Amino acid sequence: MAEKEMRVEKHPVLGVMGRGRRVTIFLDGEPITACEGEPVAAALYAAGRRVTRYTRKGHEARGPFCMIGRCTECSMVLEGWGMVRTCMTPVREGMRIWTPGRKGG
Repeated sequence: MAEKEMRVEKHPVLGVMGRGRRVTIFLDGEPITACEGEPVAAALYAAGRRVTRYTRKGHEARGPFCMIGRCTECSMVLEGWGMVRTCMTPVREGMRIWTPGRKGG
């Protein structure tokens, strides 16, 4: 039996999430399949990725918390844009995202 995808159906700020076409985004250089238009944080969560950044002191893993753009726990580096809140940033084909504070990156 196929495992059910864990995708956001209705976002508290962005509303009902339609299923866009399947696209490829890149997290730290690795390809990830996502649905165009869904929040980047939701696409990463659906792909099993829970860490969006590491703290400067202690190098502790952090991940999305509020999912409505109020905190900064989901902040990542989006190529060409700089630091963005991934819970509010829609997926676009080919986007490249980097994990701040990642060792070896």
